[in-house]
Amino acid sequence: MKRTLCTFLASVFLIQSVCGSVAFAAENSNDLLDELGLTKEVKGAAQRTAEINSAYYDMLDFDNKQESDFAVRGLMDAPETLILKDKEGNVIWNQTAYGFLNGTEKAPDTANPSLWENSKNNHVYGLFEVTDGIYQVRGYDMANLTLIEGSTGWIVFDPLMSIECTEAAMELVEKNLGKKPVSAVIISHPHVDHFGGIKGVMSSEEAADASLSLEEQLASGKIPIVVPQGFEESAINENVYAGRAMGRRANYQYGVYLDSSETGRLAMGIGMGQSTGTVSYISPTFEITTTGEKYTIDGVKMEFQLTPGTEAPAEMNIWFPEKNALWVAENCTSTLHNLYTLRGAEVRDGAAWAKYICEAVTRYGDMAEVTFQSHNWPHWGNEVIHDYLINTAAVYQFINDQTLTYINQGYTSDEISNMIKLPEKLAENWYTRQYYGTVAHNAKAVYQKYMGWYDANPVNLNPLSPAESAEKWVEYMELGSVDDVLRKAKSDFEAGEYQWVAEVTNTIVFAQPNNEAARLLCADALEQLGYEAESGTWRNAYLSAALELRNGNMAVIKSKTSKNGDMLLNMTASNIFDYMSILIDKNAISSYDFSVNIYLTDTQENYNLRFKYGAVLKFANYTDEDARLSITTKRPVLLYMIQNQEDLFKQNSEITGDMQILSLIMENLNEFDVSSASSFNIIEP
Repeated sequence: MKRTLCTFLASVFLIQSVCGSVAFAAENSNDLLDELGLTKEVKGAAQRTAEINSAYYDMLDFDNKQESDFAVRGLMDAPETLILKDKEGNVIWNQTAYGFLNGTEKAPDTANPSLWENSKNNHVYGLFEVTDGIYQVRGYDMANLTLIEGSTGWIVFDPLMSIECTEAAMELVEKNLGKKPVSAVIISHPHVDHFGGIKGVMSSEEAADASLSLEEQLASGKIPIVVPQGFEESAINENVYAGRAMGRRANYQYGVYLDSSETGRLAMGIGMGQSTGTVSYISPTFEITTTGEKYTIDGVKMEFQLTPGTEAPAEMNIWFPEKNALWVAENCTSTLHNLYTLRGAEVRDGAAWAKYICEAVTRYGDMAEVTFQSHNWPHWGNEVIHDYLINTAAVYQFINDQTLTYINQGYTSDEISNMIKLPEKLAENWYTRQYYGTVAHNAKAVYQKYMGWYDANPVNLNPLSPAESAEKWVEYMELGSVDDVLRKAKSDFEAGEYQWVAEVTNTIVFAQPNNEAARLLCADALEQLGYEAESGTWRNAYLSAALELRNGNMAVIKSKTSKNGDMLLNMTASNIFDYMSILIDKNAISSYDFSVNIYLTDTQENYNLRFKYGAVLKFANYTDEDARLSITTKRPVLLYMIQNQEDLFKQNSEITGDMQILSLIMENLNEFDVSSASSFNIIEP
C-alpha cells in the first residue's frame, strides 16, 4: 500500500517538475512537427531497439533446430503460392505475403529474433503426414485442419475458422490422397477458429440426429459432430454475448489491419493470424461427458480426456491407442498460451491447465510416440513428448503458484507482472517462449482470478474514466507547455524510454485527440515496443495502435470479417434469455417489478422471466400464476424479440395479458448487431 501510494505521489511531483507553468497549446504547428522530425511514415528500428533484439542471439540457443525440424517433418505437398479469396474476390488468407521470411538467417532489426524464428516455422504450410493414417493441413488458417483416415472416410478434427479456407484445405487433401466422404467431425473446443469452417466439410442437412447414440449416429449414414461437454453453451457465451467487443479488440490482437512485413504483422505463436472469410456453425450431435470414454469411430479407436477450464471452458484431448498418438487440442501449442487473451475472454485456470496436462502424462505418457494439436506442429519420440508435456505443465503451474506467493506478500497486479520471471530452465525451451501468451499478462490473469480488479489501494476504488483522467493530467500540466513536454518526451524517446514516452504522449492524446505531434510521437514509441516484442500478440497490439494513431480508426475505415448468423439461429432458449438480460436497458426498467411466462411448443420448455427493478431473473420449468404476460411460441421466434421486431413476434406467437408489458420490454432492448464488429476507439477517446 505504502509503495503504491509513494509511486502515485512521485508521478504527480514528476508531472509538476517537468511541465513548468505555461498553458498548453491545443494544436501543434508544423514547425514543431518539423523540429521533432515527426511524420506518419513507418520508421525503422532505433539503435536501442536493434541492440535489445540482437541480445537474443546470445540469450537463446539458435543452433537447437528441434522445433524448425518438426515444423517441416512429413510435408507431402504445398502450392507455390497460397492466396485464398472469398466469392467477391476479397483476400481472406495470404501466406504468400510472408515470402520475406524465406531464406533469412537472422532477423531484421525491426523484429525480435525469437518471434522471427517462430514466424518462419508458422510460414511452413501444406499437407503433412503426422503418422500412419493421420494428416494435417497447416498454414491454411490460424489453426490446423486434422484428418484421420477411417474405414469409410475422413474423420475431421477442428475444421478451421472460415468456410473458404476449409474448402481450400480439403482440395489439397483430395489432390494428394483422393476424394473420400466425411464420416465424422470432432471439435476440440468452442473457439471459432476451430469450428467456423465446418460448412466447408459438411452441410447442416448432413448432420446426424442428436437424439441418437453415437453408435446409432454412425450407423445412420449421417455425420456425427462430437464435442466436449458444455461446448455449445461456451461457444455462444464467447461469440455472442460479448462478441462485438471481442471482435473489435481482436483487430489489435491479430493485427488485422497491418501489412505483413518486416515492420508489420508477423506470426503470433499459434499461426500467422485470423482468416477473414465466412464463419459458420452447426450444432453438435454428441457430447463427451466423462474422461475415459472409449469409442470406435469409423474403425478408429479413441479414448477421450476432458480438460475443462484450461485453454477453453470446454475442451478435450484424445488418445489413439492403435497409433500411440495423443491429440492435445490447444492445451499444448509449442508456445506459452494465454491465461488471459487480449481480445477479452473468461480468465483461464493455470492450475487446472497444468493438472490436466499431468493427467495426460499419467494416462498416456509412457505410450505416446507422437503428439499433435490444433495449432503448430507435432512432436515425435516418447522422451521428447514427455519433456514437452511436463515442461509445458510446469510453466503454467509456476506462473499460478508464484503469482499467489507474491499476492500473499502484498504485491499488486502491476507489480507482480513486472516482477515475475520464468526459471531459466523453463524459459529456454523454444516451445514455452512467449509468442502468444506472456508471463506478465498470465500473472495478471492469475491475480484477476483470485483477487479481481481491485489492488487494495483506495485511490483506485473509483477512478476517473480514461478521458476524464487525461483532462486532469493536462490541467496539471498547464504549469508548462505541451510543446515542452513533447520535446522532453522526444529526448526520452532518443534515450530508448519507449514505454514512458508511450504513456505520457497517450495521456496528451486522450486530452487533445487532434494533437498531431503527440499522436505521432506516441505511434513512434509504440512502434519500437512492437519491434522489440517476442510475443506476436504484443507486437500486433503495439503496431495496430501506431497505425491508428497515424491514420485513424481502421475499424471505421475497413471491415473484413463476415458472419452468416448461424450462431444466433443455434442459441438455446436459455441462451436467448441470458442475452436479453444483457440487451435490456436496465435504467429504463429499474422501477418495474413484473414477470412473464413463456412456453415453447417446439422444445416443450417452460420459463418464467422476472423483471426485478432492472434485473432479469430466469426460472426454468416454472410458471408464475401472477405473471402479467403469458407467451406461447417457438424457440426461433424468440429471435424476433431480441431483434426488436415486435410485429413479427406477435404474428408468430399466442400472447395473453398486458400487451403494454411486451412493448415495454421490446422498446428498451438495445440493438447489438452480433454479425458485425464494433468500431469503438481504443488508442484515443
